[in-house]
Amino acid sequence: MIAEVLLVLAGHSSSLFPTDHILHPSFAPLLHPGEKQALEALGLIAFRYRKIKAASTRLSRSSSRTICALCATLNSILRDEYESLVVETESKILSRDANLVASGSFVPLSSLRATFSEWDAPLAALASLVEELEAEKHWRPGILIDMLLARSHTGVHRVADILSRLSVAVQRVWRIQLTAFLVHGSISNIDPLVSENYTLLDGSTPSCVSAQSQESITYVGRAIATVKAAKWQKQLPQSLAIAHTSLLENVLPEDQHAFDLVISQIRTNVSEWLWLNVLTQKDVEDAVETLANYFLLRNGEFSLAVIREIERLKLSRLTLRSGPTSMIRDQDLNLALLRASLGTSAQHDPALAHLRFSLPSGPLRPLLPSLVNTAPLPSPSPLTSSTSGQNSDLFASHLLGTPLNLTYNVTWPLDLFLHPADLNAYAGLFSYLSALRKTHVRVHSCWTSLSNAQRARRRWTGLGEGGTTEDLELRSKALRCGWGIVRDMEWFLDTLLGYLMMDVIDIEFRKLKELLVQKVSAVVDASSDAQLNAAATSTLLDFTTLRVIHTTYLDRLLTGCLLTNSMLMSILRPILDICERFVAQVERWGGDVLPALLFEGSLKEGDEKVGGMVEERWLIVAEINETLQKALDSFFEQLATSISQQPFTTAADASKSVIMNASMANHTTLNASRAAKGLDGGLGEVRRHVEHLLLRLDFNGGFSKRRESGGQTADILAALQ
Repeated sequence: MIAEVLLVLAGHSSSLFPTDHILHPSFAPLLHPGEKQALEALGLIAFRYRKIKAASTRLSRSSSRTICALCATLNSILRDEYESLVVETESKILSRDANLVASGSFVPLSSLRATFSEWDAPLAALASLVEELEAEKHWRPGILIDMLLARSHTGVHRVADILSRLSVAVQRVWRIQLTAFLVHGSISNIDPLVSENYTLLDGSTPSCVSAQSQESITYVGRAIATVKAAKWQKQLPQSLAIAHTSLLENVLPEDQHAFDLVISQIRTNVSEWLWLNVLTQKDVEDAVETLANYFLLRNGEFSLAVIREIERLKLSRLTLRSGPTSMIRDQDLNLALLRASLGTSAQHDPALAHLRFSLPSGPLRPLLPSLVNTAPLPSPSPLTSSTSGQNSDLFASHLLGTPLNLTYNVTWPLDLFLHPADLNAYAGLFSYLSALRKTHVRVHSCWTSLSNAQRARRRWTGLGEGGTTEDLELRSKALRCGWGIVRDMEWFLDTLLGYLMMDVIDIEFRKLKELLVQKVSAVVDASSDAQLNAAATSTLLDFTTLRVIHTTYLDRLLTGCLLTNSMLMSILRPILDICERFVAQVERWGGDVLPALLFEGSLKEGDEKVGGMVEERWLIVAEINETLQKALDSFFEQLATSISQQPFTTAADASKSVIMNASMANHTTLNASRAAKGLDGGLGEVRRHVEHLLLRLDFNGGFSKRRESGGQTADILAALQ
């Protein structure tokens, strides 16, 4: 009987257990209850072992490398530990070992039960594991590793050890595919980790791999694969590939800290090589120059031409009654972009081909315009907050009337330097600056129309404004109030744009160019001096430092342009709407605040009186003037308050900044190293930028005196009386 039991434990079938682990009913009366319980316990161990072996045989036929590796490791563990225990037990019985053979003549079932009891929990856990494995048709490697690691977190040491070894075996297979992708840029045809466009597939990486490492894996693999596919004249050195392979062979993803450190080191090495061999200094300078010219409006003539072309497109397409051309599509805007470049310095710029307009909400169709007043001005309260990305979205629809985005098509190898978050920041700055520029152009055209109307009227009225004795005073008040509104709008927009373009954009762009030149000159000097010490090497321009420089540059632009201050943006947008409303009202009045001299009063019918139209216009102009003055006061007050309350820091809120790129390797280390590399020493300059704007807005003490007098607006003609 003992031989039969050993055969059962070794995985053979027997009449003792016809179905599973339940003893045959014919043997039950012949055994003691204790012997029966011991036999059924041994039968349960044997049943689980047979179940595991059969499932392992079926699973080993899978096309998945990870499943096959798991099955091979599982069979190896069972062969080396469980099956060897069966053979060892049989050998001890045959040699009449005193620990198993009582009195040298019989073997107690309890001794066998005690010998194999250590496999109760492991075989139960492994049986549950193979059941779960067979329940799914296809297992992604990342999900499989997560499941094995989760099961290995148990208090039973033997179970944890076996499952941990299975997990390590699967991780090693996964690491082989990862090494092929990171070192050689190759993608497996069977169960790949990444797609054809070099993005990690769902479930291809375990959850213990951080998001930062996942992005770095995609970045490095795409870079290596692209360099090889493009058959670049310089390929990654073999010594570097061997070093990266050696680094990967010493870590597993379950050791998250060590794995992240290795991935970060590989990314840094590849980035440095790309910066020295693929992405050259000229490529970076050309890209930065192009983005500044077209997104930051440093090319003034082209930006004005684009605004005029869009206005002309709105008039030609949105004023038709019907037809296929009575809408504005993406291709119409892109064609307007090309027409705007004619006759400007951008006409022969090859970078213009990378610019594209897009309408996220679809084509724009004609809608009836409305002059209804905008929402009431929000009171400056610290309870309202939004990100800089949301602030820039406030102005996305100002240029066309519907959300409009300017995009830049980044090609290899610039996509290693410019990330989508950076381009989103540039797009937000373009929407903001173009909204200000468009409103400024509209107000300037209103000033021109008022001047032309004034000169035409003075040909007949001389020094006065004309009219009868009934409306003479009202005509004078309405005209001067209208001129005061245009003057305040023109002055505010001109001051704000001057501050943005000269004090912020021009200065920050010039500093960026100088910093790049300084770093590159340091690299050139260092290449001729082999004895350069470690302190000097920290000033060299490597790829990581380049990314930090550009990120800091964008941070300072957003902060200096006030886009990080949500309250200021919520006040500035209504100011632009007020300007647009006044300009549109003057256009509807024929380009003048006053009606023509003979336009009313010649025929009096019903309740109509002389000067009624003048009075109606006076009420509209006075209401716009009052709203504008309140908005300007709120803007100045909030700007002055922000100097003392809001910390002007380039890393104001890493979770809200639209340009804080999570893909940067060792982001915490890079932020800490900014001060050491001289990249984060301009926080005081950002504050001084805002102080310059305050001084410009309050050049003659208009706002500060008004605040001291309790908000009373001084008479603009008081000095002339």
